[in-house]
Amino acid sequence: MKYLHTMVRVTDLDESLDFYCNKLGLKELRRWDHEGGRFTLVFLAAPGDEEAAVELTYNWDPEEYPGGRNFGHLAYEVDDIYETCQRLMDAGVTINRPPREGRMAFIRSPDQISIELLQKDDALPVQEPWASMENIGEW
Repeated sequence: MKYLHTMVRVTDLDESLDFYCNKLGLKELRRWDHEGGRFTLVFLAAPGDEEAAVELTYNWDPEEYPGGRNFGHLAYEVDDIYETCQRLMDAGVTINRPPREGRMAFIRSPDQISIELLQKDDALPVQEPWASMENIGEW
């Protein structure tokens, strides 16, 4: 068995691509516009890890997708949890669960999909302002 991808539905493709690519750092692998089915599929992956893809499904006709949290979450390993969270905050992303212990953080996509960020290897030493930050919203 081989992992292929995880699919999440998105309501605004441009906003989602800005989040996943420009802010989170994923790269677009391929895109497929299906006129007959009125949807677009965009496959994204972390640089160097192209086999673990996220498929964004954008249905051209408006739909509501309640409760993104019931999906669970996507998880990505990062080289420096503090640098990653700071870069995301600087880009306007809310850190819902800060990396207080230097190991794990949660953010959410524009469609409220929870994304877990995990420190590669061992946790980093605890540091401020992260150690004192409160959770914000749901994660």
